[in-house]
Amino acid sequence: MVGNDILQMKDIVKRFSSVTVLKGVNFQVKAGEIHALCGENGAGKSTMMKILSGFYPHGEYDGEILIDGELQRFANTRESSAAGIEIIYQELEVAGNMTVAENIYLGREPVRRGVIDKEEMIHGAAQILKRLKVDIDPNIKVEKLGVGMKQMVVIAKSLLKQPKVLILDEPSAALSEAETENLLHILRDLKQQGVTCVYISHRLDEVMEIADTITVIRDGQSIITDARSNMDKEKLIRYMVGRSLTDQFAAKANAKATAARDVIFSVEHLDAVHPRTGKHILQDISFDLRRGEILGFAGLIGAGRTETAMAIMGVLDAKVTGSLSLEGKPVSNRTPREVIDQGINIVTEDRRVYGLVPDEDIKSNVILSSLNKVSKCGIILQNEVIRSTNDFMKRLKIRARSIDQEVGRLSGGNQQKVVIAKALLTKPRVLILDEPTRGIDVGAKAEIYQIMEELAEQGMSIIMISSELPEILGMADRVAVMCEGRLTAILDNQDLTQEIVMRYATEVQA
Repeated sequence: MVGNDILQMKDIVKRFSSVTVLKGVNFQVKAGEIHALCGENGAGKSTMMKILSGFYPHGEYDGEILIDGELQRFANTRESSAAGIEIIYQELEVAGNMTVAENIYLGREPVRRGVIDKEEMIHGAAQILKRLKVDIDPNIKVEKLGVGMKQMVVIAKSLLKQPKVLILDEPSAALSEAETENLLHILRDLKQQGVTCVYISHRLDEVMEIADTITVIRDGQSIITDARSNMDKEKLIRYMVGRSLTDQFAAKANAKATAARDVIFSVEHLDAVHPRTGKHILQDISFDLRRGEILGFAGLIGAGRTETAMAIMGVLDAKVTGSLSLEGKPVSNRTPREVIDQGINIVTEDRRVYGLVPDEDIKSNVILSSLNKVSKCGIILQNEVIRSTNDFMKRLKIRARSIDQEVGRLSGGNQQKVVIAKALLTKPRVLILDEPTRGIDVGAKAEIYQIMEELAEQGMSIIMISSELPEILGMADRVAVMCEGRLTAILDNQDLTQEIVMRYATEVQA
């Protein structure tokens, strides 16, 4: 039963030096509802949550926070938690070497006669996991769990504190489709138990499925709060970005067939075997990539798409056999440096771990893979660094104060553009993009699609790995489908449907 406002953020203003990032934002959440908070990266969602969590203490912002009608002035995150606010961030905070029960009770361990009562802790963990309807052994170490189950442990830990408001920030970003469905089912159950949730996600289909109410903020301002029943996806996008994105794939819809183009890159009989178990990771992968083509790789989680890319780049932890050729010449992939120097590069799935140095500035990140191109006699030519970085800032429309801004302070979409700039500075003829739009908002996605189209039109060949079938069907000239480490089909993207792709993604062909 949805009740009165349990959380109110009134006229919130937050400034960093001379820049105002929140401009009088208002956000109200009713007790017992699932309330979605939507907006592009950089809209101000994260800043709002840091204020609510006490990360930015009272005095560092203007406006009021009320919980159950009572004014709150948090000095730190502990006070926010004590008042009933629990936030589960995208980067899950777990202690892998501790058990599930120990993680759930971390910092709140039951004590008997001065000693931690492990029996009570295990029993309590089992009860709360039962409440979530998940089958996890409280005695198992968390490092042995998959991402979806680790997330259940974090939710269980939050529920132990009996929060008034549970906030989930991009909770499905690293989950499979099945794990996401399970998460949404659990949130519906928690709602029936009276738990109030705030759901922050760029995956708008999930928002439309799970939310009772939706609030949109844009450029640090409140745009609208309305019942989900009064919204559709197109209207929601329009509120988020201030324009319609219905034609984001229009260019590919009119793209000419690629069949007559020259083959630029070939993979033949690529095999990968796990070095310790002897199990096949990849089996007999063969395909051609044509000049100026976008070849999409589709498949379920664990199908082998990323492993294929890693094998090509020479970084897969496996015994790899098979051959690669670029414009008719053999490609040596003993090291990633060799592959890059021969004209192949990759934008990895996890940009923050493998693609960026968040504490460094934009220009330092852009030149990271191309030091030889901006150096002479071992000395970095600063004028060339500045020229090259400014060129990519303009070309890719990277929004930042300057090339000296720390990459970690950019929005997700702009971080992704920096990773693409870093790859493009190496002047690849083949560019592999692994989940190029994961974790970025709809406006930034459209800009990444446009960049891909322009690169293809200029003759660059692109391999795009994506878990989002509408993205694959919207962007790819052909679609390579994988299942259980095998390539099951390569399909021309003409009248291709999600159903056809999924059939090949779930059946290993004879």
